[in-house]
Amino acid sequence: MAQQTITLPDIGDFESVPVAELLVSPGDHIAIDDPLIMIESDKASMEVPAPLAGEVKEILVSVGETISKGAPILVIEADAEAGGRSEPSLNGTAKNEAPEVAVEKSAPSFACENQQMGPQPAAQEIPFATLEMTHASPSVRAFARELGVDLSEVTASGPKGRILREDVSRVVKSTMTKSTAALGGHAGTGLLPWPKVDFEKYGEIERVSLTRIQKVSGANLARNWAVIPHVTNFDEADITDLEAFRKLANEERASEDVKITMVAFLIKASAIALKTFPRFNTSLDGDELVSKKYIHIGFAADTPNGLVVPVIRDCDKKGLVDITRDVSALAEKAREGSLSPSEMQGGCFSISSLGGIGGTNFTPIINAPEVAILGATRSAMKPVWDGKAFQPRLIQPLSLSWDHRVIDGVAAAHFLKKICDVLANVRRAAL
Repeated sequence: MAQQTITLPDIGDFESVPVAELLVSPGDHIAIDDPLIMIESDKASMEVPAPLAGEVKEILVSVGETISKGAPILVIEADAEAGGRSEPSLNGTAKNEAPEVAVEKSAPSFACENQQMGPQPAAQEIPFATLEMTHASPSVRAFARELGVDLSEVTASGPKGRILREDVSRVVKSTMTKSTAALGGHAGTGLLPWPKVDFEKYGEIERVSLTRIQKVSGANLARNWAVIPHVTNFDEADITDLEAFRKLANEERASEDVKITMVAFLIKASAIALKTFPRFNTSLDGDELVSKKYIHIGFAADTPNGLVVPVIRDCDKKGLVDITRDVSALAEKAREGSLSPSEMQGGCFSISSLGGIGGTNFTPIINAPEVAILGATRSAMKPVWDGKAFQPRLIQPLSLSWDHRVIDGVAAAHFLKKICDVLANVRRAAL
């Protein structure tokens, strides 16, 4: 029986991730696909499965340690008759390449939702020598340079004095709450200091730490709201015929495991509008506007740990049933905290629906580097004048927030009207 070193597989655009939990111990006998360790990206936790069966001889990582693709995880003495994959795969896909033991030192790559939009002021220049004297991964160094944070002033929380991405974010967050300092890297905002209140002075309190998702989402939302000049248009779509069609379609497919939802119609209508008005399928990148030839749409999913935005690929090429299946599968993974980084990246446009809760309208915050987002609340029956009399019609309120640096009011009105027209004509939505 030969001993084999198991390494971390490809984890997408993330240079390094912390080990959240060790799921096996030396001496344990494991089977193929048994979980070995839990790693944690910015928005999700992922289990690394075993590529072969055997006995765990040695654990090569510890909780809190940050690791990258190819980093050795543990040593397994494989069973004599054991087959299996040559390296673990986060998505369960077999790989035939020999395992890499050395940590890959590739150029840092940031997730779509963490990029700054539009022309940005030059980041504070941090001396190279100062950065090198600190203990941090290449991606963390790049992140610090982007935000103008001096790593020598950052308190490390990682193992062996390693500075983590969260440590850099903590410095930025602290600065944001002090007097008139920068907000998301933008100085001179003239903001007053965050109020300091002794809450216990007025009664009993309880303090609960924010989840990791809430911390990351909060920082992103604060940046997006401060940097992007938001404008929101409101409109209403007559979905009387659509709702009748949706109920009929679900009755006819009662024996199947899929129920078409309103979110699927919103995604499909948005895909049609993005194809008709490609200006909305762009992103600012410095002084350039990037036009995308694909249509991937994200939807806000509520989880016990906070809001995440899974992304559905090629929505313009899928029907309502396929979109519904994708929404259901990704929403379930979001609730379980098992979304992979790639399943939350690459979005062109986002949808936030509160239809299952209520409300009349709201102003959704744009998910940078996208340039628009659609919001939907609960539909309601309203009397609509048809030229002769008032008729009861089911009306869907919609909100479209857009980036005024890229889009103007006329284009936004046309885009939102297109969505309303598609929803009102169910045959177009069913294409």
